[in-house]
Amino acid sequence: MRADLFEKRKYLIIGFISIIFLIMLVKLFFIQIVNKSYKVYADNNSIKEKIIYPGRGLIYDRNGNLIVCNEAVYDLLITPNLVKKNFDTTTFCKLVNIDLSTFEELLSKSKKYSRYKPSVFISQIPKEEIASIEESLYMFDGIEIQARTVRKYPFPVGAHVFGDVGEVSESFLKNNPEYRLGDYTGLNGLEKKYENELKGVKGVKQILVNVHNVEMGSYNNGENDISALQGNNLILELDIELQAYAEKLMKHKKGSIVVIDPKTGGILTLVSAPTYNPNLLVGRERSKNYSMLVNDTVYTPLLNRALLGEYPPGSTFKMFNGLIALQNGTISQNTKFSCAGPNATPIKCTHNHESPLSIVAALRESCNPYFRLAFENYINSFASPADGLNSWAKTAHSFGLGEIYNTDLAFSRKGNIPDANFYNRIYPNQKWKSSTIRSLSIGQGEILVTPIQLANYVTVIANNGQYTDPHFVRAIISPEDTIHPFEKNVHKALVDEKHFKVIKDGMHEVVKSGTARWYGQVEGIDICGKTGTVQNAGENHALFVGFAPKDNPQIAIAVVVENSGYGSTFAVPIASLLIEYYLNREIKRHHIEEHVLNTKLIEY
Repeated sequence: MRADLFEKRKYLIIGFISIIFLIMLVKLFFIQIVNKSYKVYADNNSIKEKIIYPGRGLIYDRNGNLIVCNEAVYDLLITPNLVKKNFDTTTFCKLVNIDLSTFEELLSKSKKYSRYKPSVFISQIPKEEIASIEESLYMFDGIEIQARTVRKYPFPVGAHVFGDVGEVSESFLKNNPEYRLGDYTGLNGLEKKYENELKGVKGVKQILVNVHNVEMGSYNNGENDISALQGNNLILELDIELQAYAEKLMKHKKGSIVVIDPKTGGILTLVSAPTYNPNLLVGRERSKNYSMLVNDTVYTPLLNRALLGEYPPGSTFKMFNGLIALQNGTISQNTKFSCAGPNATPIKCTHNHESPLSIVAALRESCNPYFRLAFENYINSFASPADGLNSWAKTAHSFGLGEIYNTDLAFSRKGNIPDANFYNRIYPNQKWKSSTIRSLSIGQGEILVTPIQLANYVTVIANNGQYTDPHFVRAIISPEDTIHPFEKNVHKALVDEKHFKVIKDGMHEVVKSGTARWYGQVEGIDICGKTGTVQNAGENHALFVGFAPKDNPQIAIAVVVENSGYGSTFAVPIASLLIEYYLNREIKRHHIEEHVLNTKLIEY
């Protein structure tokens, strides 16, 4: 009986132990075979994730020229906790050409970011230098190489258009957690505006490493890796060859040029002079070159005058004042006013000419008294000067004047189109009248415009009263070749189409036999334009706006040459040379080209 009891207990214990053993086997099978999370958790100590940076999107001009591309460079990464006490700092510093204090400063910065994650220690090492460094890298624990790309500009022009790419700042990282220390981003220009389209998507490669952080190969045969995705490409409206020629013509001059395709609103050229080679802000010399440019307070080459420069438009504004008077009915194309030339009062004319004269002749001769009378008659035709000026300002805004242009490059400045409230602040109790503001009639006084506004304004005239928002990007093309074209936004000016013909006739006369006749005529091309000489504290600014051909406009242009005198002397030849080059793709008027190229207004 007692033996039977022990026998039963023995089998019970054996059975209990067997069940526990079976449970353990099932659990181990589940952990090791079915659920791999424990394995991955264990392996994390020997898995290193390496970021694979995508190629930034390429940029092409309207003719298919590759104008912004990528070039391979290499970063040295450091993981501070892997840097051993016996790290040969002297040899390392000699190898990478830095001093000891720089090493300590960079190491401290990396530790501040993370002791356990790799971060950029030395960036943008050219491919011709990396080979010798790579040969000796086995000597330095915690240091590794990472391949990157930086921008390259095959045409060394267009700096104010493209902008530049630089390393992210700490403040940027706080607001953009998807970036990390050592990443690059567009800092200005198209690079900044289209950062999300250009940057691409990072990839990740998982690598097995041993206890000494030596790479042993791909983890899990690369099944966990994520491929990098190249950024989208941009197709611009820009004509890079026209851009290069425009910058050449503006060398040793201060000012700006904006050229627009009136049919599309596409910006063909945008120049701010003085300018700089965009390749200066690429590579390891970027910081030094940027300091040089930003500290140049005399010529301010980083300032984009085409968007941010504000100038009185001078006589280039006379077309607008003629148009609003025609629209209002205060003049017709046959209305004539008398002019006493330099003896005229209260606003003089620059020279003697036929008198009386109609609007076509007034534009040809740039007659100040004609437009002063047309303007005052317009203002006085309303119930009050305030009503007249507000109507005038509203119409100006419909031409894109006094507006902030949110181009795909950046915001432009607004300029100033004064209305009644503006003068009510200057003259208490509204004690002002049409004669008080007569300087507006000739584009002087309180009017301010930007060069891009001037180019758009003449585009409106070329198009008989409408324009499309000025823009650079024609289309965005994804890696799958999906095209996203620019969405057009068309605006209509508050002047009837019928009034533009007479203004165009007058602008054509300006080039044929008026103030632009000496440098403005191009054989076989009917150019319409208007000169402007803008009063300034120093030497006057020279302006010209125009378009061509007259009956089928394909190019509209605004040129500002600061402190150069009369508009006909420099602004006209520069504009006409660019029109000639764009439409004919060659220059035959070499004497005019030499006149522009050989004139140095500044030494930059």
